[in-house]
Amino acid sequence: MGNPAKLASMKRIVKKLEIELIGLRDLNCEIPDVPETGRTPLENARQKALAYYHAFRIPVFSCDSGLYLDGIPDDIQPGVHVRTIAGKRLTDEEMIAYYSDLARRYGDLTARYKNAICLVLDGEQIYEAMEPSMESNVFILTDKPRSVLKEGVPLDSLSIDIKSGKYFCDLVYHESETSVTEEAFLNFFRRILSHR
Repeated sequence: MGNPAKLASMKRIVKKLEIELIGLRDLNCEIPDVPETGRTPLENARQKALAYYHAFRIPVFSCDSGLYLDGIPDDIQPGVHVRTIAGKRLTDEEMIAYYSDLARRYGDLTARYKNAICLVLDGEQIYEAMEPSMESNVFILTDKPRSVLKEGVPLDSLSIDIKSGKYFCDLVYHESETSVTEEAFLNFFRRILSHR
């Protein structure tokens, strides 16, 4: 995994299963650039996992997410292109500016992340999932950014947990996600481990 925030989250999840997880940067070798050309989070997760498996020949998994906003036209729905808008890859600051403007134009938006995972153990054993249980809780994307910026997850400064009313950047381990997304990823790994 290349995103430090996602890596920390997944390390926390698989620790419960006593699985040791390392990130791509821990390999101390050249990491292939894998274009994410899929139309869904699962297609992108699969592309990355297969590319990294073929490059390193070790078991590897990749996760991908897409952001889906209610009440906006389909042609500006981010989906898997959360960071790339009109062909331009946005910095964290540009993402905050773009999405806060979107929320300003359409009013506070209800949103959710759809998540997917692909695990490649070897050339024959490939496991993947993109299920409703892996979707985030619905949250609010607002036009009023919080001053706290977490590297790699800039939209946490615009995302508000509906239940607590807190910005994601103020939540501990994304309190709203713990019972939903983390449990779904844990169950994914548990299913695989139970068949081995």
